[in-house]
Amino acid sequence: MVLPKEGFLQGLRDLTRKHGALLIIDEVITGFRLHHGSAQALLGVEGDLTTMGKIIGGGVPVAAYGGRAELMNNVAPLGPVYQAGTLAGNPLAMSAGIATLNELGKPGVYDGVNALAKKLVHGLRNALAGAGIVAQVNGIGSLSTIFFTPDPVTNYAGAKRSDTKRYARYFREMLNRGIFLAPSQFEAAFVSASHTSADIDRTIATAQEVLKFIAAQPSA
Repeated sequence: MVLPKEGFLQGLRDLTRKHGALLIIDEVITGFRLHHGSAQALLGVEGDLTTMGKIIGGGVPVAAYGGRAELMNNVAPLGPVYQAGTLAGNPLAMSAGIATLNELGKPGVYDGVNALAKKLVHGLRNALAGAGIVAQVNGIGSLSTIFFTPDPVTNYAGAKRSDTKRYARYFREMLNRGIFLAPSQFEAAFVSASHTSADIDRTIATAQEVLKFIAAQPSA
């Protein structure tokens, strides 16, 4: 969960156009999760090709890629590039994808999810401060990650300086209290349309308890 610095994505777009290279944007995590137009619409950049994952099927195994017509027209049966998969065009996955996109297109869905995620990020930052633990909480839209490091996380090198042992302990203590988070320091947490304000309140309250517990026993 590292946000691009201002100008970074546009810089990639400019460089690829200058050198005649394709800009392939990985939206496996962000596609339709951040915005109905995905991260590209939210952040104002357009790729030549885009990859997407299971979010488009509401959790049903499905993936997709797409791009400009002149590129996609190279893929069989229109062009010479053969591409196929065992589950390509699977009726169940396609039906789930259509249903998911219809739900995401309803008014207020993203506003509601993003408001819950903002509440979670704010609550976690307060919980860290209350426990006297210096850490970072990066977030955008419905995505967020706690990094147990005193320095702002703006790139991969900064993320790698995080205290993974402390995160593992945080994960276990939260799990023991009924809150299931991503087990890796380097994965993001996702707020979904199924979560409620009560879910977020419970998560924040549990994090307050856990972080104070960890702060009181730093060497355990």
